Amino acid sequence: MRRVNVISAAATVALLLAGTSGIALAQGVTAFEGGRIIVGDGRVIENGTIIVQGAKITQVGAGITAPAGATRVNLAGKTVMPMIIDTHIHASTTREGLVRDLRQRPYWGISAVMSMGTDNLELLDMRNKDTPGMARFFSAGKGISRNEGPQRPTAQINSAAEGRKAVQDNAKLGVDIIKVWVDDREGKVDKVLPDQYAAIIDEAHKANIRVTAHIYSEFDGKGLIKAGLDAFAHSVRDKDIDDEMLALYKSRPIVVNPNLPDNGKKVDRAWLKAGLAAAEYAKLEEENTDRPRAQTLHGIQARNLAKINAAGVKIVMGTDGNRSWGPHEEMFDMVNAGMTPMQVIVAATKNAAEFLKITDAGTLEVGKNADLLVLDGNPAENITNTRKISAVYLRGAAINRSQPIN
Repeated sequence: MRRVNVISAAATVALLLAGTSGIALAQGVTAFEGGRIIVGDGRVIENGTIIVQGAKITQVGAGITAPAGATRVNLAGKTVMPMIIDTHIHASTTREGLVRDLRQRPYWGISAVMSMGTDNLELLDMRNKDTPGMARFFSAGKGISRNEGPQRPTAQINSAAEGRKAVQDNAKLGVDIIKVWVDDREGKVDKVLPDQYAAIIDEAHKANIRVTAHIYSEFDGKGLIKAGLDAFAHSVRDKDIDDEMLALYKSRPIVVNPNLPDNGKKVDRAWLKAGLAAAEYAKLEEENTDRPRAQTLHGIQARNLAKINAAGVKIVMGTDGNRSWGPHEEMFDMVNAGMTPMQVIVAATKNAAEFLKITDAGTLEVGKNADLLVLDGNPAENITNTRKISAVYLRGAAINRSQPIN
């Protein structure tokens, strides 16, 4: 039987059924054979096979024989992992821009994103859709803050009652999570107060919706956990956390998106050049310098991530902003902060899917979507190997990576 390599697998292979042979050939079935499979939950299968029918994985493991008539894709020397899920972005607010955002993500191996609280509510009809060639889109709708003026498209409140009303308005839209900003932005705005965020959390939980918080200070983080918060959209940024904060993290099933800031160091971004417009790449390189203050701020959050990860707090990966390629840099920073590459992979796949309540993605298991990120290196050994993309299959369909979408 003819075997096709990863590069040619993007082409359509016609399989003819020999009606007189008496052999039932597998139509619409693809066998990805002979690669290292990183399942997404910490397990690795060497020399494994993934059988895909349509959009779904039907078999996965070692020693599996491809069905007769299946298209066979040779993954020898390759590593395949689940596509990455970015739990914190700020998507474009026009329909055209959002479509572009969601089409860009699969090029970089991203299968789903959640936009966190600055969304155009007219675009929520695009939530959680399996559109060919596009990442799934989840939304926190209109996040909640104090009065900040027109520069931030949030639900701006000044009382607990207004906080409850903001939650109710979001609930009617079917948002995936409620986001609240508890940060005075270096004294530039008023901060959501404890009685207000307590009312927001209470109202959201009545509607069976979780709440995540943008924070800066450890003081606010402690208050939010005590009020019943579900997740942090940023970790503590003002200081190294103390024992009380660590104990609070462990006191309830808090999910933390560390959302590490720019590490402040000049880095090699040559891997991005083929995937970005020349002007965009040039701008990135212009800003690619050593910045001591940024290194200091990054160091605080990196040390805090190391502490909570060692304590067993559930970590997910998110990038903030709207960089389609950003997860690959964020994952590198998470490893440098002290997580193992495999822990970071789990944070960006299984944990991220669970956080977004995606039940059919995040791991390479039977019944899950065939969201396959095929790599020329093993990211469990070196996390930068997530950047060495050989091929991407979103819900079983090969993504055209001959040129990026700009």
